[in-house]
Amino acid sequence: MSRVFFRYGPMNAGKSIQILTVRYNYLERGQTVLLLKPGIDTRDSDRMVRARIGLEAPLDALIAPEADLQELYRDLVAQRGGPPNAILVDEAQFLSRDQVLQLCAICDSTGIPVMAFGLRADFRGELFPGSAALFALADRIEELKTICWCGRKATMNARVVDGKVIMEGPQILIGGNETYLPLCRAHWRERRAAR
Repeated sequence: MSRVFFRYGPMNAGKSIQILTVRYNYLERGQTVLLLKPGIDTRDSDRMVRARIGLEAPLDALIAPEADLQELYRDLVAQRGGPPNAILVDEAQFLSRDQVLQLCAICDSTGIPVMAFGLRADFRGELFPGSAALFALADRIEELKTICWCGRKATMNARVVDGKVIMEGPQILIGGNETYLPLCRAHWRERRAAR
């Protein structure tokens, strides 16, 4: 029986390098994957997954906010002439609950594993809709870890403006190291971006 996996962590925990590694492992063994990402994340161009260390891979499709993933899956399988061996989803926190349910349905009906990678919570400490659904529905949940500037485990994503941690603003603001910083909970609560 195949499973739905959710691998989560704060910014800079290596989620993109992990998804690229999984993709590489499948391809190295002569297998195929579908590499997907919600279209809302435009940091790395419209058609790439890119890790901070410079590795990248082209997407098979962008997921529109209202897309039916079962329909998208059928279209991609028809275009490629057969099903993949795995489905990989980057930035899964931006999926809707319905889209997570659709990924579960694909996994359950085809036996193809689905591996979703994303953030647990936003800069205010609130779950993203896609992450909440994956926590509720995934068969296996794995935490990817990184550290705070103090050396403790970072679990929070701090939004930083002019070197200061802020707690107000829209839930979604696409950005990287210039906008977000992984912090331990204590320093996130204290709004301390550095010593």
